[in-house]
Amino acid sequence: FASVIYNQPLNRAQDSCSHQCGELLGTCSCQATCHSLGICCADYNEFCLQISPYSGSLMGGKDFLIKNTALNTSVLMCRFKQKIITSGYVDKDGEAHCISPLLYETGFIPFEVSTDDGLTFPYSGTWLSVHHSKVSDGEKCTLVNETKWQYYGTHNIDGNLTLTWTHQALAASLINIEVWGYQETGESYSEKWFAEWKYLYTLARKTPNTGMFSFIPVPATANYNTWDFGILRITPSIYSDGQSNTPSIWSSAHALAWHLGEDFRNDPMAWATAKCIEWDRKEEKLPNFMEEIIDCPCTLAQARADTGRFHTDYGCDIEKGSVCTYHTGAVHCVRAIQASPQYASGQQCCYDSTGALILTQDSTGGSTPDRGHDWGSPPFMRPPRIPGFSHWLYDVISFYYCCLWSDNCHLYMKNRPSSDCRIYRPPRAASAFGDPHFLTFDGLNFTFKGQGEYTLVESDLTSLRVQGRTQRAYFPNGTEALVTGLSAVAMQENNSDVIEVRYSEDFNLEVLLNQKVVNFSEQSWIDLEGLFLHSTADQNITVMFSSGSGLEIRGSGGFLTLTVLLPEKFINHTQGLFGVMNGNTEDEYTFKNKTAMSIHASPQQLFEFGANWAVENGTSLFTYDTEILLNNFFYGQKHNASFVPVFFPYEDPADPLMKEMVSLCDSDPFCRFDVLTTRSLQVGNSTRLSHHNYKQLIENLEPVISCGWLDHPANGRKDGTNYLLGSAIHFICNRGYELMGSEERICQVTGAWSGDAPSC
Repeated sequence: FASVIYNQPLNRAQDSCSHQCGELLGTCSCQATCHSLGICCADYNEFCLQISPYSGSLMGGKDFLIKNTALNTSVLMCRFKQKIITSGYVDKDGEAHCISPLLYETGFIPFEVSTDDGLTFPYSGTWLSVHHSKVSDGEKCTLVNETKWQYYGTHNIDGNLTLTWTHQALAASLINIEVWGYQETGESYSEKWFAEWKYLYTLARKTPNTGMFSFIPVPATANYNTWDFGILRITPSIYSDGQSNTPSIWSSAHALAWHLGEDFRNDPMAWATAKCIEWDRKEEKLPNFMEEIIDCPCTLAQARADTGRFHTDYGCDIEKGSVCTYHTGAVHCVRAIQASPQYASGQQCCYDSTGALILTQDSTGGSTPDRGHDWGSPPFMRPPRIPGFSHWLYDVISFYYCCLWSDNCHLYMKNRPSSDCRIYRPPRAASAFGDPHFLTFDGLNFTFKGQGEYTLVESDLTSLRVQGRTQRAYFPNGTEALVTGLSAVAMQENNSDVIEVRYSEDFNLEVLLNQKVVNFSEQSWIDLEGLFLHSTADQNITVMFSSGSGLEIRGSGGFLTLTVLLPEKFINHTQGLFGVMNGNTEDEYTFKNKTAMSIHASPQQLFEFGANWAVENGTSLFTYDTEILLNNFFYGQKHNASFVPVFFPYEDPADPLMKEMVSLCDSDPFCRFDVLTTRSLQVGNSTRLSHHNYKQLIENLEPVISCGWLDHPANGRKDGTNYLLGSAIHFICNRGYELMGSEERICQVTGAWSGDAPSC
């Protein structure tokens, strides 16, 4: 490992980081870990760039500062992905800047900088490209009363439109406002299907950069007024019309009702109806994506617990007051995180205040699947995988045609029916917390207090590996206790990026991406290779792998709490400390060589089982970037055999802590154990909360039986929209009709409805 090599006297010239950022060189390092190890090449800071801000919309045009390098030149070129060139400049204070480019993908994008007019690009860094809707509002210009822009020209909507922006964001006294349109051309689902943002025309020229612009829109000229989905760009007037990658402020992407032609304004309903019918015909020719999208969870509780596969839909969020514009009657919606394998489609699931799934068959506020996943999907670049915009083209502008600008919503719902939840299967959960207490996928619990690095779960199905590091706990007086707790968790699936969540030496929670600390100050959601990463404001970290497996990590009481969620396809495909996931607890203590130990083994025997799952250096996913980590875990034993923990804490009635412990922990054995072994009520309380959260999660993930949707009889109606076990649906005929068949049908444990289909 690195620091071994550098203890030899350096008798040759030191290597340079020019063109070498991220590499470990013969005499020194150009990797991010070099700082804390003290082994950076002398010119590391010059060539390996730190930037601020580090992220911006994929639409580009954002000015970012290069923080660590004084580039003595007046001509800067910035090159992204080794091919997209944008101009850079040096400001009056001598600081270097680049402008971000228009991209058709999200995630970390490598860039390089040249100071010799493009001959060489020795300086490098990464830029984070973000979904246009996930960028903070302050970075975009605002369509004041956005609904008015998107309904302009329909019934009774006319007058002025106003655009506002942060004028300091552009260093210019005069600006132009341009209209851009988005299109996808070529044959659907073929190699010859392309996405393009196209400059259309300039709406306002040489307007003062005051931060506000009002106008009365007129229909665009004939060659432009057929573009109905697009965006506005504000850029300094010194640039030519539609010039690419200039400093820009973009609006949100929106329906361009305000510039559509006279035919729309004269009869918006007829115009939109014709568009809706045309869309319906196109849909009939496209492949059916519904067959391959994941089923919705049956209940709101399941949907919010299955964090490896579903994530809050920001357009309808119970934690932000349930403002659900497109889903009346819903309190919360979630989206499937991964796009479907072949067609890159998305699923969306909405729930009412009782926690039941809302179906479009019953209400226009129901869950609608998406031909194009809203977040796009790797490898991006081409339809239908363009983040946000592919989805707009197939699923949103068509909603305007059919549902918002005309009364043809039945056509939209016919092409986007809700999935019910009859084939949804909740994931299985395992958890570790406190002075590590382990709860396996099959529900067995045990305590293993080894000190070292261990395999918590690995699977041959997707090469999933999750490793945990344990370190000694401390008593409140600062001396070491005879128990350990999780201090770091590292994970990878197939050839994905490697994520590590750890407590740093000063007890801050850190997330590392491929050995580099991740900064969440600008973005809380990051699209990575083979996974998505999310951090909440209070540092709950969620890792969502492409297989649908999810990990939640949070710091509590000085230790990490880890929960792993695995879909059913992992049954019989796991091993490690979390056991063999198969519904049978008898084989939980299975060693690497596939022999198993009795589940009635003593804590001392369990210590052997744990030691058997120690990680080896060759397969370790951890980052060893300090002397302490190197000495204790890299050169030291992976399992510290000389450390013998407390196996049974003694409950002494005369112990002054006993009374407080009993009132805090009640009968929770993990809480009692941790209070007595660490002498800390705070540690005990963290353990109690983690245990409670785990029990709540298991309850929320209980499978639910659904009998599927029931229609009302012709010439009659039904009462009830809940199709889960025990629900009753009643049928009533219109006046003058008589009911044949069952008046009431109840969802039974077999998953079938009682009685017979009614008719009137």
